[in-house]
Amino acid sequence: MSATTDTKSSTRKHPMPFTRIEVILMTLVDAELSALLARRAEAPYAGQWALPGGVLRIDLDASLEDAAARVVGERLATDLPDLRQLCAVGGPKRDPRAPWGLSIVYRALSPSGAAKPSAGKRIEELRWAPVASLADRASLAFDHASLVARAIAALREDVDELDLPYGLLPQTFTLTELQQTCEAVTGHLLDKSSFRRRLNDRDVLEAVDGEMRTGAFRPAQLYRRRTPAPRLGSRR
Repeated sequence: MSATTDTKSSTRKHPMPFTRIEVILMTLVDAELSALLARRAEAPYAGQWALPGGVLRIDLDASLEDAAARVVGERLATDLPDLRQLCAVGGPKRDPRAPWGLSIVYRALSPSGAAKPSAGKRIEELRWAPVASLADRASLAFDHASLVARAIAALREDVDELDLPYGLLPQTFTLTELQQTCEAVTGHLLDKSSFRRRLNDRDVLEAVDGEMRTGAFRPAQLYRRRTPAPRLGSRR
């Protein structure tokens, strides 16, 4: 038996799972952490809200990252350069279209006030929904409510470790804006002195020379994310 024949026989003997890419895009709407939802245009769950996503295409996708970028482009008519792989979930009865479903889940952030992506293929409508309203498993199609909960937990853990949510902010921001953004993510107030001391100790920000935010109160210094220095001997 040739290698090609053996491979085909093995594929028939062991069916592959139905594999999808799911995307959790989060932003702040009126200072409340929200996730982007898509109203499904087709069965299953036609007309219901779910995460935007699409099927992995082995004829089009050279990698999982390529698949995620393609799905974002097709469903949201945009690109999300800072996609992070969140998790992979799989099991029987996850999707009525197949006996066993696998999802590779990605998360990303969008700056507060940025334009909402446009609905693309197989999506009737997009909307931002406060994540607090998605705690009920039945609030979304499939098991997507549980995936949103994972994304929130991961984002909050990032903030706790001072992996700051720069994707929710403009390129430059004040320390107050940064703290308020972190508080919106974590859901609780942060001690100002402790928060700023940790920022200083970790040296994660740099002041933008000569740039201030003016308003009703005294001008506030603008900051931006500090670009890590390249490691000695690192490859380009």
